[in-house]
Amino acid sequence: MTQTDFPAGHTQTDATTTFADLGVAEPIIRALADEGITHPFPIQELAIPIALTGADLIGQARTGTGKTLAFGTPLLQRLVLPSSDDFDEFDHYGKPQALVLAPTRELALQVSTDLTVAARHLGARIITIYGGVGYDEQLDALREGVEVVVGTPGRLLDLAHRHALDLSAVRVMVLDEADEMLDLGFLPDVERLSGMTPGDRQTLMFSATMPAQIVALARSSLRQPVHVRAEGQDAQATVPDTTQYIYQAHELDKPEIIGKLLQSPATEKVMVFTRTKRSAQRLADELVDRGFAAGSIHGDLNQAQREKTLKRFRRGETKVLVATDVAARGIDVSGVSHVVNYEVPDDPQQYVHRIGRTGRAGNLGVAVTLVDWQDITRWKVINKSLGLEFNEPAETYSTSPHLLADLQIPEGTTGRLPGAVPHHDDKHHGDHKHDAHKGKHGDKHHGDDKHHGDKERGPRDDGSADRPRRKRVRRRNGEVVEPAAHETGGHPVAQQGPEA
Repeated sequence: MTQTDFPAGHTQTDATTTFADLGVAEPIIRALADEGITHPFPIQELAIPIALTGADLIGQARTGTGKTLAFGTPLLQRLVLPSSDDFDEFDHYGKPQALVLAPTRELALQVSTDLTVAARHLGARIITIYGGVGYDEQLDALREGVEVVVGTPGRLLDLAHRHALDLSAVRVMVLDEADEMLDLGFLPDVERLSGMTPGDRQTLMFSATMPAQIVALARSSLRQPVHVRAEGQDAQATVPDTTQYIYQAHELDKPEIIGKLLQSPATEKVMVFTRTKRSAQRLADELVDRGFAAGSIHGDLNQAQREKTLKRFRRGETKVLVATDVAARGIDVSGVSHVVNYEVPDDPQQYVHRIGRTGRAGNLGVAVTLVDWQDITRWKVINKSLGLEFNEPAETYSTSPHLLADLQIPEGTTGRLPGAVPHHDDKHHGDHKHDAHKGKHGDKHHGDDKHHGDKERGPRDDGSADRPRRKRVRRRNGEVVEPAAHETGGHPVAQQGPEA
């Protein structure tokens, strides 16, 4: 869990509210204090007192502003545990009392981690349920009994249909990052799961944006909800503590720019976003060749590989993480100083979610967007939609003085670490693997590299068209049949044995 005492816009003189002032129970306050968390963020200050009354609530705040504790503390406080005064009258101990729905495995794991920390002195049992892993551990934990279930809709629905997950005793249901669940197509599953919970449950919905489908879901699932916002209606969607730089850069120069950025004294951990999994793997391999500790997360990796890569990034063993948007949704890693949009995102919401990985919890961050020439129009749409001031990105190269000054890159820095030797084996070059084994990782036709296709390729310039082709052998009833003279251009064909 990562949270600083003073959120964005607060100073030490006005950050006087404590969690005790909001009505949070002493064991939870003590657990948060153990982590150095003593003052609530704006969304927490607004949401916690309302949620503690049992009212339904819609919490709207930008990504990275502390929404987990905004719903986590009231959720934990409403659990009936053996230490509770009314435990003797509670007949459903062992069944889930709280259900938290998250759009991605990574976010579900992060929420579970934060709730586990806050519940350290309560003794509440918390389980994370998501796909991509075996069922046995999840089934065993449900049989033993849990109080809080955090998970992704698909696996939760699967276990509910198997009658392994009983939601009949749920008192609190939370929809976290509801707009991302909409983007990923989970709303039908969310509605089915909601229908399996009691009608008098409390529902808390948190979302960075409120598109029409989310508003409709709120009307159907929540009862007279209170809508709270952590900032005014005219607040910008991006976090003010994130400094944004937009550069018009050439595709072939982008790895050099990132290599130089990684050597800036101001750089700690860096997340780089690409649009395709092939681009993510290719860039990660390129950075490794340049001598940097880099990892990648994309759809071709299984859950164990993704968790291992994330763990190395969180520990600082890997300085740069290259990821696709879907794989990176919900990732919350402390200490991310820079986010780089290697390719312009598809829409404004995606841009907001990407750069929200830095500048979190009141910390400062830097977001760099590299706009290729063909992406200028896409960027202008995002710029106008979000009300930014970067309509005409400056033409920028890895040697441009303004780039070095903006990102605090020392003069004379190159994009390759001294002594780094390029690797040419498959272990370090995901590109070579793709070229040698087309389709192994789901890029069968190499849609993002059309020049690799063979379908309509003409004669090659390297003389390979003149190489002799393998002779065609015809057989009838096991006997080799010589082709007619007109089929061989009048030249005889040497007869070949059965092993030809």
